[in-house]
Amino acid sequence: MVRLGFIIGFIALLGALLSGLAAYRVHDQELALDRIALARAIDVHASLVQDRSTERELLARVASGLFRAPSVLKPNMLEPLRSAIYAFKTDFVVAGWVARLRPGELAAAQNAIAAAGFPKPQIRDYNDKPIDSASLTQPIDVLMDLEPRSDETKTLPGRSYDDEPVRSAMLTRARVEKRSVASDPIPLLRGNGPIGVIVAAPVIPEGATEPAGFITFSYELASLMLTNDDLSLFSVALKDPRKENSELVANDQGVVSTRMTTPDGPAPSATRTISFGGRDWQLGYYAKTNSARRAEQTAIIVAAIGFAITAMVCGLFGYVAYNNLRLSREIQVRIGFERRLTAVIDELNHRVKNILAVIQSIVTRTLRHGSDIDVARELLIGRIHAMSNVVSLLSESQWQGVKLKGLFEARAIPHADRIAVSGPDIAVSARAAQSLSLLFFELASHSDEGLSLVGKHPHITANWTVTGEEPETVFHFRWEEFNTSEATRRPDSDFGLILLDRVAPEALGGNAKRYFTDVSYVYELTAPMETVVDMTERDRTDKISAPVRPTKSP
Repeated sequence: MVRLGFIIGFIALLGALLSGLAAYRVHDQELALDRIALARAIDVHASLVQDRSTERELLARVASGLFRAPSVLKPNMLEPLRSAIYAFKTDFVVAGWVARLRPGELAAAQNAIAAAGFPKPQIRDYNDKPIDSASLTQPIDVLMDLEPRSDETKTLPGRSYDDEPVRSAMLTRARVEKRSVASDPIPLLRGNGPIGVIVAAPVIPEGATEPAGFITFSYELASLMLTNDDLSLFSVALKDPRKENSELVANDQGVVSTRMTTPDGPAPSATRTISFGGRDWQLGYYAKTNSARRAEQTAIIVAAIGFAITAMVCGLFGYVAYNNLRLSREIQVRIGFERRLTAVIDELNHRVKNILAVIQSIVTRTLRHGSDIDVARELLIGRIHAMSNVVSLLSESQWQGVKLKGLFEARAIPHADRIAVSGPDIAVSARAAQSLSLLFFELASHSDEGLSLVGKHPHITANWTVTGEEPETVFHFRWEEFNTSEATRRPDSDFGLILLDRVAPEALGGNAKRYFTDVSYVYELTAPMETVVDMTERDRTDKISAPVRPTKSP
């Protein structure tokens, strides 16, 4: 045995060393592969975003270059470009023609906007307040035409962008630098609209030095730069140029929101910079999975497989010892099973004797000398049926108690459909269930002897409550039959009176009382909750029904 143990130990040590070495190598390889895959995916995404941004900036340049001799006051300047811009790219939100109007051109521009069919032709500031041309000393930038024309966009022409900080700064820079310029992130169409970016390209007529206006295209930020794929290895965030410690992120529905960054918060796995509209934009990439943790999990799996193989090899050498141990445990289980079977038989004998004693008492009391044989037969069948039903319920629960409401749902209770039951759904013990089942049958069987004085069947309510605090909680039961009186209700039998007044209260360790009110018959039962539940009986049943466990070998 010593030599066999030495061999098994040596094999186990060698297998553990080899498994650890394999896990270490797999960890390093998985970590390197994940980092390479993440870096390549980020490079591809950044390249695609740059290409997409360049295409949309090129669209603005091409659109502005198609203007030959733009008429500032013409509100349909985009008419010749519609087919071209839709054929080139169609994912813009709004394309617009912004004209630079001198103070003397405001009236003519207003008439031209009205003639084009726009509902609000008046020249106004960005807050829709009319602009007085007499107060102007220099040209202003006014939206004269847009595409597409919808109920939401038709009201925009006639607005001046000079008093809107983001758009005004964008147009001013485009006019000074004479190239396409992108704005800061801004809500589009309305104050609570989708976050987007506007790119403006100046339209400079031949021979002129100043632009006559601007072609603008607005794009939703999510579709332009922040499209996140559920299957991608990372999520994308855009550094907010308006705030130092802020970034813009888009959810799966394309809704862009702002979140603050902190020095102790998660840092992006990588950053990339793209150019769009004459400025640089910084993209942050956050890995969705923890590469180090994933590599550790893979290494753990490899190590587990190695240890399992080692255990299997060691198990072959220990087969003889294992076989002897298995035989010993089988013998112990058989002995324990026989002991448990004996205990179950003893407990079954005890319960059967109790049930037979109760049935004997029921038969003796029901078939007493001088009783009507037909009435006695019906009562005897009903009482035995009630006992049979509660025994079935207890067998289903392995004699661990019965839900109190289940006793009323049983077919053994007469007129159960007219009984309004309420109370906590407590589980009563086997002994309490037998007494309460007979009690409910006895009360219900005397509740429908013909009709009451008012010509109605009695309406019955049964409710119970549990009051007090552990371990002195008290069980209160109340049975009340409305539309009945002492004159209309069938008198209780001798056995019923004994059961109501003495047997049931004594079985539960409580007391009971019954009486008539002006409109009803009332039966009340009060007992300690510890006798209703009977934890001693439940503990004994749990012990018997517990699975057999082998004892430890000496």
